[in-house]
Amino acid sequence: MKRIFLIVILLSISLLIISCSSSKDTEIKSAEEMFKKGMELFNDNDLLEASKVFDIIKLQYPASQYADDAQYYLAEINFKKDEFILAAFNYNMLRRLYPNSEYSKISMYKTALSYYNLSPDPERDQEYTLKAIDAFQEFQRAYPRDSLYEQAGIFIQELRTKLAEKNYNIANLYRTIYSPSASIIYLDLIIDDFPDTRFYDLAVIMKIEILIEQNKFEEAKFIINTFKTNYPDSQNLSKILALEQKMAK
Repeated sequence: MKRIFLIVILLSISLLIISCSSSKDTEIKSAEEMFKKGMELFNDNDLLEASKVFDIIKLQYPASQYADDAQYYLAEINFKKDEFILAAFNYNMLRRLYPNSEYSKISMYKTALSYYNLSPDPERDQEYTLKAIDAFQEFQRAYPRDSLYEQAGIFIQELRTKLAEKNYNIANLYRTIYSPSASIIYLDLIIDDFPDTRFYDLAVIMKIEILIEQNKFEEAKFIINTFKTNYPDSQNLSKILALEQKMAK
């Protein structure tokens, strides 16, 4: 009797193991099939249906090898649809949930690219410009030898120039409404923080002009001499020298 009972127990355990193994194989197969279907829809540009499939993979098969793929392609769908806020969110989500994913590096870069696409004209709020700069710099720190490092630097320069332009426009506005002190505050922001942009020279020139108008000749001379020493090959040197001659009269 005991022997029969033992045999029944062993058979039950065996069936349970086989059942679990079969269930696991079915799950892997199902996740694979779902992902294949999602990619077919994605490649056919049926983005709405593709996103539904990738969402199902995330919900039903979160531990499968296709979970990070699904997360990445959800972000890609957002990016393709110009939904850049959602794209940045989903790229960041991939990095948080799957830090070792093969998509981690490109997701970091495309997060920055999403913020770049959200960066507005200089006249508007520059929150996303700052976010894009931070994100591209984070990518450069993480992957200094990557082929995208140089392109990230080009984007950073473009975005920094936009910030400098915004400050220059504000400085010019304050000068127009006869508020030279406020104008100089924004010019100094450019001079101190954005010397690598084309607005640096323009800010120096405007500041010298304002100082001359205020009869602050010694301060103007100091800035002129500093510029001549540091930037002897500047295309705007002739304008600086013209202001120097103007003071000498």
